[in-house]
Amino acid sequence: MNKTPHVAIVGATGAVGVEMIKVLERRNFPVGELTLLASARSAGKKLKYNGREITIKELTKDSFGGIDIALFSAGGGISKEFGPAAVEAGAVVVDNSSAFRMDPDVPLVVPEVNGADVKNLRKGIIANPNCTTAITLMALYPLHQKFKVTRVFASTYQAVSGSGAQAIEELDRQVSQIVKGEEVTRDVYPHQIAFNALPHVDSFLEDGYTREEMKMENEGQRIMHHPEFKASVTCVRIPVYRAHSIAISAEFEEPVSVERALETLEAAPGLDVVDDVAKNTYPLPLIQAEQDNCAVGRVRKDCALENGLCFWVAGDQLLKGAALNAVQIAEALVAQE
Repeated sequence: MNKTPHVAIVGATGAVGVEMIKVLERRNFPVGELTLLASARSAGKKLKYNGREITIKELTKDSFGGIDIALFSAGGGISKEFGPAAVEAGAVVVDNSSAFRMDPDVPLVVPEVNGADVKNLRKGIIANPNCTTAITLMALYPLHQKFKVTRVFASTYQAVSGSGAQAIEELDRQVSQIVKGEEVTRDVYPHQIAFNALPHVDSFLEDGYTREEMKMENEGQRIMHHPEFKASVTCVRIPVYRAHSIAISAEFEEPVSVERALETLEAAPGLDVVDDVAKNTYPLPLIQAEQDNCAVGRVRKDCALENGLCFWVAGDQLLKGAALNAVQIAEALVAQE
């Protein structure tokens, strides 16, 4: 891998694409050249990177000549169509969609968990995990290393920005409509999201779970190299703009205590322990928004499991759940000997 790679961002004008640009700049990633790619309607617009303006180009299958790393965040359909073209042109693809996550020949990577898997480039593609999976594993994996997790029961509290810019606008509009006493209108969600909670993220499967809810088990098994891992999850959309939170009850094979768990979590990379209930201190999505690190708190023995812990994790789903994780994967690629 070129130590000053030519990087392309596919979906550069989207919420995650914009964050990718910011993360590359903030982390001083050794970009040799940056190419921004988007749909034809965005071509010709300009975005700033390191104080200079870069003109957005239209995404085509011929866009990847000379590209070393292509960061994709434009949806699964775009990834399936253009990802192989990028690989054929010589790029390594880091894909933020769900298109390749369950492909056994594509590593699914959270660098703090399984960063060494970036070497397994059988298809030239590395997948970014689902946002709630990534945020959850930042706290769960260190505990798994120490105590060997067997299963979790979890509920997620997911920000509207996970549904895109239109969802943010819908929440804004609905709050304004309610304040003004106007009729509430909706376009993105099947029900009013303002002052509400919707136990419905992604489409429903035959067994009653949603696709989003199954990702924690399916992706967690791959990322942790733990095929016996089980997760029963309820995903809930709440009227928060940015940063997801997850309430987790985890059961372990090895004896676990709160004290040992906190020691383990405090040593974990990319994770802050925010846990002082006497001072009403615990992770809040409002605080974690725009923060690279995830935060864990409310750590306690689970009173319903024989050998378990309850804890609460919050993290910015646009960063650790997407853009930051992708750039960290790119950093691992560049760092390879």
